[in-house]
Amino acid sequence: MNDDLSQAKWIKSSRSGGGKECVEVAFLGGNAVGVRDSKNPSGPALIFGAAEWDAFTAGIATGEFSRPK
Repeated sequence: MNDDLSQAKWIKSSRSGGGKECVEVAFLGGNAVGVRDSKNPSGPALIFGAAEWDAFTAGIATGEFSRPK
């Protein structure tokens, strides 16, 4: 996928703490979601479809990706 992300509006989580070690998310046209490293804004970004993003955020909410204790 070769999306032009130059006009994307990137946002950080309100829980990021204001540091530079965060990921940023952009809600793109065509029901796509971009994710990038805030330390490298001109670097690569991952692009997910809406269903993939919804499944990922649902997994976070239910603890699916929590580290084993």
